[in-house]
This record gives sequence, structure tokens and C-alpha cells, in this order.
Amino acid sequence: MRIDTEFASLALKEAIGLGAEKAEIFIRVRKGVSAESKGGALEAVKTSRDFGYSVRVIKGSRSGFSYSTRQEDFRDVARDAIGAAAYTEEDPFFTLPSFSGPAEKNIPPTPEIYDRLIEEITPELAFQKALSMERSAMESDGRIKLVRGCTASFNTEEVFIVNSNGVSGGFESTSASAQLMAVAEEGKESQMGWDFMGGCFLSDVRFEQVGRQAAQKALMMLGAGRTSPMKALVVLDSGVAAEFLGVFASMLSAESVQKGKSMLKGRTGQSVIHKNLDIIDDGLLSHALGTRPFDDEGVPAGRKVLIEGGVLKGYMHNSYTAAKDGTKSTGNGLKPSISSPPVVEPLNFFLGAHDGRNFGRDELISRAGKGIYVIEAMGMHTINPVSGEFSVGISGLLIENGKLSRPVKEAIISGNILDLFGKVEAVGNDLRFYGQTGSPSILIGAVDISA
Repeated sequence: MRIDTEFASLALKEAIGLGAEKAEIFIRVRKGVSAESKGGALEAVKTSRDFGYSVRVIKGSRSGFSYSTRQEDFRDVARDAIGAAAYTEEDPFFTLPSFSGPAEKNIPPTPEIYDRLIEEITPELAFQKALSMERSAMESDGRIKLVRGCTASFNTEEVFIVNSNGVSGGFESTSASAQLMAVAEEGKESQMGWDFMGGCFLSDVRFEQVGRQAAQKALMMLGAGRTSPMKALVVLDSGVAAEFLGVFASMLSAESVQKGKSMLKGRTGQSVIHKNLDIIDDGLLSHALGTRPFDDEGVPAGRKVLIEGGVLKGYMHNSYTAAKDGTKSTGNGLKPSISSPPVVEPLNFFLGAHDGRNFGRDELISRAGKGIYVIEAMGMHTINPVSGEFSVGISGLLIENGKLSRPVKEAIISGNILDLFGKVEAVGNDLRFYGQTGSPSILIGAVDISA
């Protein structure tokens, strides 16, 4: 632990001394390097080192918050947090966790989330990784003419938290990621394909594979044309399925539920999607980007089955939403930035088959018989988490006689997201995370497709 834990204790003591009834000090240090390759040369390189801390206090039924990037300002920061509490509305549900962090005996073992190889990455090595990704895309086919956004990123993070209720703990983590957009050209036509891969360890990211897969997606779409309206089965590629699943992360947030912004409000214990689907948030999943021993409030991370066999079991909580619902935090209190109090966010949020049966992509396509294999969706941000209604553009390949056929574009699928996930007929064996949301490919029963 390289964070100055004595400083954290001093800042905590200062906040209590100034009149806070309860106080929390949260410290985060991040170091990163990223490189972008273009045309076989270094396009851009960025290095960063960020230090910041926040002070959160509770006085009476009011909460105050302040932050800084200057360690020497801690007295002013504590004073500002207490001053801010005077202007917030009274709320009896403001609270801080009251148990110890990693020393608590019921906390699962700290997961493996630190790789020294990532910490030792230099700008030169980052560029070499980006360059290898670009080359793998360009060399995969002569029709790949251009690569955009070919970026390799590497980050190290250290977190420490202490509060007046006895929480005290910290951890170090690393992450690596790769992403690339490949452009395929044939005649006057051009098509694009994107791919991403990330993980806690350098070995989790296969840079050349990202380049090849982005190129393959672009090549698959060459010659794309429009299709006739139809009612047909669809196979969602893992990336598209993960985008749809991301809407559930909002709907399963207790924050959204309590604000009336989720269509799953009041539906605990009810069947909401297909009976063979589980939706899980697992903060201890091996090598995943959201894995950590505890959240940004010091609450232990763990595995939560939010929807089991299609039945809604519960929501994700931080300490505030849990107090409001008279339950316990699920360890989903995260701070998007040092300047933000904790909000409810998923850790590693993914979809699985309740019966444990998974199928290869080719088998999903074969089972579809006739339909569309969707590799890109546009307008996902327009999905309404309150009503669940959506209408998104899709592109992909027609499925005919159980095999991939010609590429199609500018088709539209619309409906309700619960109905969509209520029609899932089979789940793939290719679970893949795109950031902290992951999904395998999925086969969905007949939906309306317009052109």
C-alpha cells in the first residue's frame, strides 16, 4: 500500500474534530499510459498520474461532501464538507457502513486483480501493442484499407478508504484494454468493424486478435443491402447482446427504482424475462475489469443473482438506497470520479443460462434457420428504461437454411426489452465483457424486422 494511510487517519480525525458525527475519507491514485497507432506510426501517446481524495460527513440527518487533489488542503476540505451539510436537505437514510473492510472475517479472499507487468508498461511498449493490433487488422485482408482509433491502454489504480464506523482497507488493481475500428473498402463501398478486449492482466488482452476480429466484422459487411420486412428469429452477437443487457443495469439499480425510473419497480418475485435466464453482478469474477474486494464505501463485493430463472430477486444497492429500503448494501456503491459521492453501479454485470446449457455461435445460427445475425446496433441510447420500449437500427447477415448468407443494413427492430429477453431460446458459449457489462451471443425468437 503506497497511499499514505496516516494522512487518511489525520483527515478523518480533522472532520470529526470539526463537528461531524460520522465521516469517511476516500483516496484514489491512478496511473495510466495509452498509445494510438495509425499508418504504422505513433499517432498519440498519453501518460497520466492522478491523485484525489474526498471527505464525506454526516451531521444530524444531513450529509456533506467535498474533495481535492491537494493533500495539504485536507483541513479546508473537511471544513467545506461540514459546511455543505448545512445546506443539504435532512434525510434519515444518510449512513456509512459500520463494519470493517478487508479484515472482516466474512469478506471473501481478495481476488487477483493486480499485474506488475501492466504497471511496468512504458509508452514505447504501449505503442508496440497498438502497432501489433493495427498490423493484424491490415494484414488480414487486402480490402482493409484503414484503421481508426487503434488504442492500447494500461492503468494502475490504488484505493484506500477509512471511516469513523471502523471501515479501513485498501487494494491495488490493474487493467489493460485494446480497441480498434477497421475500415474495409471494395470499389466505392466501405464498411467498418469494431472490436474491444479488456482485463486485469496483460495476458487477458490478445491485441492481434482484436485487430483480426475488427477486420472480420468490416469484411463481413461488404456488399450489404437492404432486406424486406419480416418476422424472424435473430441471433445477437455478444457485443450487441451486451448493449441491450446494459439497459438492465439501470433498471436493476435501486437508485432508479426508488426514483420511479425503472419498469422493474415493485416486481420482486415476479417472472420478468425468460425462465432460462439469469442476470448476475459478480464483483469477484476472475480477471474481470470490475473485480475488487469491496466497493467505494468499503462494503464487500460479492456475487448477486439479480434475476434467477427469469424471476426478479432484487436490486443493486449502495448504503443509502439500502437504508431507504430497509435492507443491506449489495456492495454496488461506486464513485465515478473523486468529485462524486457514491452512486449505484454494477461491477461485472452479465447474462447466463439458468440451466447451464450453452451453444456455439454456429449452432445458434443453425437453430435460427431463417433470420438475421446482428453484429451492430445503432440508437441503443434511446431505449427507455421506464417503459422498456425500443426501436434500434441493426446491421448483420441474413440467416438462410441455418447458415450465414448475404449482409444486410438499415433494418430496424422494435419492441419492449422485457419481451425481447422473454423470447430468448438459446444462450451462446462465448461470454465476453465490454467494459463491466458482458453477454454471450443469444438466439431470440421471432421479432418484427422492418426495412
